[in-house]
Amino acid sequence: MSSALARRLELLNKRYDGAAPRDILRGMIHDEFPGRVALVSSFGAESAALLHLISEIDRSAPVVFLDTGKLFGETKKYRDQLIDLLGLTGVRSVKPDPVALAARDPKGVLWSQNPDACCALRKVEPLERALAPFDAWFTGRKAFQAATRATLPVFEIENGRIKINPIVRWTKTDLDAYFTAHDLPHHPLEADGYLSIGCMPCTSRVEPGEDARAGRWRGSDKVECGIHLPAGQTPARAEP
Repeated sequence: MSSALARRLELLNKRYDGAAPRDILRGMIHDEFPGRVALVSSFGAESAALLHLISEIDRSAPVVFLDTGKLFGETKKYRDQLIDLLGLTGVRSVKPDPVALAARDPKGVLWSQNPDACCALRKVEPLERALAPFDAWFTGRKAFQAATRATLPVFEIENGRIKINPIVRWTKTDLDAYFTAHDLPHHPLEADGYLSIGCMPCTSRVEPGEDARAGRWRGSDKVECGIHLPAGQTPARAEP
């Protein structure tokens, strides 16, 4: 971490200490990183709240959507629905490199053999390319989603960029109230028990009492795709 970036992080933490999510978003988009900050959204469960907040500040703000080639059809339909409903004009769908796919996952079954390598190929590496023009990015992570996210800060540094979690302190009650107040549609798979929705082969229903993310990579020790990892942990790479 560069000393300049560390100072920037310290300044942001002081300037926005206790700020509401809307004020954080507005400050980042208009003052701190104008034209240099993007939202990365899965358009999955809970995504509509942060997308709605963004739309109230700048409907043309860049939104990165990772189209892994393994998503539920319902997710793509939900993406299109929210783009139309919220008037979002900055959404860009990013796909894996077709040459890399052909070389590393020619049969499309890497997810069953090495899920870390599959996530690296289909999510981590495409996101690195998509974020190249930006100095900062927003995530929709919340502390209540899983024990591994319970202590997340609002501002982080990762790979030379500021990473911002503007609604990290929202509770499930806060989130539900926001959906109700703004009449936001839910992802169609939520009603069927899918509370955290990623790629189809690696997502299952969540049982009562489980963490919202318990249905991701069920039966394995894997808890994140590699886009979000604990400090100091390096994401896996797909080998050619």
